[in-house]
Amino acid sequence: MPSLSENRRARFDYEISEVLEGGIELLGHEVASAKRGQMELTGSYAIIRGGEAWLVNLKIPPYQPKNIRGEYDPTRPRKLLLHKEELKELSGKLDGKSWSLLPLRAYLKKGIVKLELGLGRPKKTRDKRESIKKKDIERDIQRKL
Repeated sequence: MPSLSENRRARFDYEISEVLEGGIELLGHEVASAKRGQMELTGSYAIIRGGEAWLVNLKIPPYQPKNIRGEYDPTRPRKLLLHKEELKELSGKLDGKSWSLLPLRAYLKKGIVKLELGLGRPKKTRDKRESIKKKDIERDIQRKL
């Protein structure tokens, strides 16, 4: 599946324990912009409010900036399309203070924009240092090979 956008920062800052797939409700010109790869997942997160999941701070610039309505907001909250069972399960897990629901990747599946969502906890500073060291070691090994 071709990836439209990836949130690498989420995997670095959070320890992802569970991954699930969900749809996202977009306008027509937002879909065109997303398919061009202009979707920015960094800094976005999902919340559950009123029995529905919403994605906050996802930035999708307009496809044709001069050809949109004047009141368009590129960072408006967008509804996530999840099953009721998934919403119930997630709302129970997100009640705790340390868990967050983050978009990890956006991709196309049968022509429809889908999101890979991850349930994660923030990493400690020492854990981030360990992951940096691990990446450096892997990079050195690849250079030597």
